[in-house]
Amino acid sequence: QVQLVESGGGLVQPGGSLRLSCVAAGRNLNNNLMGWYRQAPGKERELVATITGGGTTDYADSTKGRFTISRDNAKNTVYLQMNSLESEDTAVYYCSARVTIITYWGQGTQVTVSS
Repeated sequence: QVQLVESGGGLVQPGGSLRLSCVAAGRNLNNNLMGWYRQAPGKERELVATITGGGTTDYADSTKGRFTISRDNAKNTVYLQMNSLESEDTAVYYCSARVTIITYWGQGTQVTVSS
């Protein structure tokens, strides 16, 4: 069983930055695909960014150049650095981890971008 715990969300003004963290427990995920997704009110959950065990990254078009995903395998942790935040980035952000055919999810952390 894998547990994922996100932190770092909050209220930020447009143009500001936040750094999300996701700590994994229950299994070493150094070789597993991990990612961040988000879900805004009334919308479906969408991909934000993913990172492989080897560090290869992929981003949604809407976040390229503004968001950076990274991981610290020694800490079993994945991060999402979010810069130049826009109101459209407001959502609950979820951490995910793929283990064989199973995708595990965290409980989510709220990010609100508003002046």
